[in-house]
Amino acid sequence: MQPVIAQLFNLEGRRALVTGASSGLGRHFALTLAAAGAEVAVAARRSEPLRQLVDDIQAAGGRASAHSLDVTRRDAICRCLDEVGPLDILVNNAGVSDSRNVLAYDDEGWDQILDTNLKGAWSVAQETARRMVQAQRGGSVINVTSILASRVAGAVSPYVAAKAGLAHLTRAMALELARHGIRVNALAPGYVMTELNEDFLRSDAGEKLRARIPSRAFCQPTDLDGALLLLASDAGKAMTGTEIVVDGGHLCSGL
Repeated sequence: MQPVIAQLFNLEGRRALVTGASSGLGRHFALTLAAAGAEVAVAARRSEPLRQLVDDIQAAGGRASAHSLDVTRRDAICRCLDEVGPLDILVNNAGVSDSRNVLAYDDEGWDQILDTNLKGAWSVAQETARRMVQAQRGGSVINVTSILASRVAGAVSPYVAAKAGLAHLTRAMALELARHGIRVNALAPGYVMTELNEDFLRSDAGEKLRARIPSRAFCQPTDLDGALLLLASDAGKAMTGTEIVVDGGHLCSGL
């Protein structure tokens, strides 16, 4: 890669926070940002996987710290952000899901998913943006949405509602925060093979799902690296209010 182009994606001197970093895509995002030179704060409710992630990043020569965070509690969000210090990059990744028929969901199930995936993402982004404005340093907020923000699947109605809300919230925040030098974008993965869903994606039901993807393949976590680094770095400095879809063509599949 030519030096000028490589520098565009270089995150040396930047500090990033990744929520929901204890497993799956959050863990991978943290490793990717650290490899690009960022100092990475990893946050989640489970502390032991975070400590292992920090050890892995440091063993590879990176810089990282672990922080306890429940995104449904604003006091916990503020405490985490105060511990981390001034941020340049937020990867708003924390999320939960469930699988029930639309008639089987109760208020508790709905609230659990919306409070984490939408309200939690809103609260983390808002508190991060407040601190970025106060520090007059600008930054990049990356909300992790899903192709289910645009299309639907059965048995996940609160999840699709939350992700669709987060996609539109991304554009609303981008509109108001651009004047402060804060970019707000969304990264929308399709079905990505991780340790959290590997058993399902390799099952007969997963094979039927794979057959409906134009590329006939599930994404791998590394397939998201280019989009993540574009949104996090100076390479994407003119991008805000956009959503990058990484799904092997799933979203544009025929009906």
